[in-house]
Amino acid sequence: MVLKVGLTGGIGSGKSTVANIFRVLGIPVFDADTAAKTIMNEDEALKQQVTELFGTQSYINGQLDRKYIAGIVFSNAFKLEQLNAVVHPATIAAAERWLNIQTTPYAVKEAAVLFESGSAAGLDVVIGVFAPQALRIQRVMERDNVTRDEVLKRMGYQIDDEIKKRLCDFVLTNDEQQLLLPQVISLHEKLLQYSKNDA
Repeated sequence: MVLKVGLTGGIGSGKSTVANIFRVLGIPVFDADTAAKTIMNEDEALKQQVTELFGTQSYINGQLDRKYIAGIVFSNAFKLEQLNAVVHPATIAAAERWLNIQTTPYAVKEAAVLFESGSAAGLDVVIGVFAPQALRIQRVMERDNVTRDEVLKRMGYQIDDEIKKRLCDFVLTNDEQQLLLPQVISLHEKLLQYSKNDA
């Protein structure tokens, strides 16, 4: 049995960087955010649901208009809930199918809203990546070319870091003071050991 590992962290925490380190170490990673975008573009039933919720302008030439959707859901909590209610189950099912065909000692499912979406269920271990809020805001503003207020609005839809830390089995600190790579390599060794004990 492959050890099922969750990887989460708030926006701008650096979880994608951690996911890439795992990939370099030969560990497969399921990116839930990318998978959700793919599903929203390819699953005809889901496209129909999104169009019913947000109108025909949700898609341009068959591709999701992410900017249009983001403009709605990040300013309307109810609309975000409606979107999540149709997208999360499809993404969780895709992740489960993917995890079940992996053959490495462990496999990682990366998701920003792992706990919020209920997709932590069925995982053996959850890793959280954390960074100071000011640093996270700065990273996202530079990465996405958005305002501080827009970043704070997005953060408002994610579980508070202190609560998230308590829900995680392992915590990685990405504060640009402590090196991230040695933390991930040390954790990699632990997870390989866990997978042997679990076998």
